[in-house]
Amino acid sequence: MSSKLPSVTDRAFDRVVEASSVPVLVEFWKPGCGHCRALMKELEQLQRDLGEQILICTMNVDEQFQIPAELEVSSLPALALYRNGEFAGFIGGLGKKEAIRTEIESALSG
Repeated sequence: MSSKLPSVTDRAFDRVVEASSVPVLVEFWKPGCGHCRALMKELEQLQRDLGEQILICTMNVDEQFQIPAELEVSSLPALALYRNGEFAGFIGGLGKKEAIRTEIESALSG
């Protein structure tokens, strides 16, 4: 499955998150997860809508183990939000882009 969103690896994760001048939203997913694919489509639209205000990337948990383990990701898809290089919290994993956008804005204004 090819996504229009950049994928991030365990090795590059800290560098990507800490180097970002904008909040970073990471979708944890795995191949064969229908909800993951549906969410990815919503996130692709959200990235287009928000442009440079946020960086949205994906992490395949079948290939990357360290970060999902550190965050204790137990169900997929999962969305983790980072702000200023720090973990800001999880956002509800399922939903339409408007609901996700509302949760992001709420988390960032808090």
